[in-house]
Amino acid sequence: MKFKSKLIKPFANAVARQVDRWKMTAVADQEFIRQNLVKSAKNTLFGKENNFVAIKSAATFSSIIPLTDYELIRPYIEKIKSGDSDVLWPGQPKYFAKTSGTTSGAKYIPLTKESMPNHFGTARNALLNYAARSGNYSFFDGKMIFLSGSPVLDLDGVIPVGRLSGIVNHEIPAWLRKSQVPSYQTNCIDDWETKVDAIVKETIHKDMSLISGIPPWVQMYLERLLKQSGKERIIDLFPNLSVFVYGGVNFSPYRNTLENLFGKKLDSVETFPASEGFFAFQDEQGDEGMLLNTNSGIYFEFIESSRIGEHNPPRLPLEGVRTNIPYALVINNNAGLWGYNIGDIVTFISVDPYKIVFSGRVAHYISAFGEHVIAKEVEDALLTTSASFDCKVSEFSVAPQVNPPEGGLPYHEWFIEFDQEPSDINAFIDLLDQQMTAKNIYYKDLIEGHILQKLKLRPLKKGTFITFMKQNGKLGGQNKVPRLTNDRKIADALTQINNL
Repeated sequence: MKFKSKLIKPFANAVARQVDRWKMTAVADQEFIRQNLVKSAKNTLFGKENNFVAIKSAATFSSIIPLTDYELIRPYIEKIKSGDSDVLWPGQPKYFAKTSGTTSGAKYIPLTKESMPNHFGTARNALLNYAARSGNYSFFDGKMIFLSGSPVLDLDGVIPVGRLSGIVNHEIPAWLRKSQVPSYQTNCIDDWETKVDAIVKETIHKDMSLISGIPPWVQMYLERLLKQSGKERIIDLFPNLSVFVYGGVNFSPYRNTLENLFGKKLDSVETFPASEGFFAFQDEQGDEGMLLNTNSGIYFEFIESSRIGEHNPPRLPLEGVRTNIPYALVINNNAGLWGYNIGDIVTFISVDPYKIVFSGRVAHYISAFGEHVIAKEVEDALLTTSASFDCKVSEFSVAPQVNPPEGGLPYHEWFIEFDQEPSDINAFIDLLDQQMTAKNIYYKDLIEGHILQKLKLRPLKKGTFITFMKQNGKLGGQNKVPRLTNDRKIADALTQINNL
């Protein structure tokens, strides 16, 4: 064990013990955070308008504080950008994390000095906790790459603005910065493909021990490393590589492809970060779920996903949730987001401790015929089917075909880019459809009732999804391909690109 890993070991063990304590005190911690948030913000503009002084319990909290989204808080954000203080949270934000919304255009998510420890501190704790529980401290002795957005910040008034992943780069402590690649200059390159080539050049001869990023963009980086080096496996380039950290999408559809590129099975740590907060991380190797981050400045509420379209749907505190029910995630935090529906759906796989899996986006579903298919269902169905045929999927998206141009009953249309196609595509389609009917009772009823016909599959040329993301200015960084859409916009774009 080298000097740095020896130095970090006691801190890692302390974090792991702390995480174990959080598991046992989650409900009490959430109540303490709720009370502290209300007390801290009662004299803000939002606190006065919504009568925070009358909030005495979780029940009055959810009845007094309205359910919001970005459109509803936009007027408050504009006041902050104009220079007002004490609007959503005391003082002014330290940063704005700028994101590209699907319905609201650019979003400016406030990050305060109180909320920043949630973002970087949770990432740090996830790594230290992994090290303590796995006994693998050596990755701290090598180089670590975090594929992220540009750290260049703009100013909106007096508040710096940038991508969250770029902002976090400014918060990395000196002891970790020395191990981090790529360089600041390379990280500032805006064009993703140019940036990946520069990262490859900079890292190809480094002693890489950890790789972190969203799986499809990590895959692009690995493929270019192999092409540039002439090696067959990443492990031949980086023999000390031992950890893969990821988040943002379900890893399962990418696992086989990435493990083939790595050349061996690496330990992996799943995380659940967003501009609005760092919500959960995988605390045990081999565990499907992520531990909800219940002691880090966020008070969570949950709405059953089947009720999200209702006016003022019931919001449950942590102690009210049950396993195997999809919930829309609502947060209240020390950056001034209140009753904020972040648009993500989670499902609890355990309530002792509270562990979740990411089940998709509220906006990313198919319910053109009342089936309400969610991302986790299509991902699980595709994973099981692909395993049965020993094929490899690079990327996919699913859309409804309500009025088939060829006539006949409507259907779900699957656009799949394969790294390795199944040997029998018709048998693959049959099994995939069977998996979907098994996972979604409404879909099954529509198939058996002859309202829908069996799904159709459109294999796509290699590179179709990358071209699509490039055309939409979303290549690389923290951007993800929508797995499910309830309209034909993405489907039609993919079809056009594939036919070029």
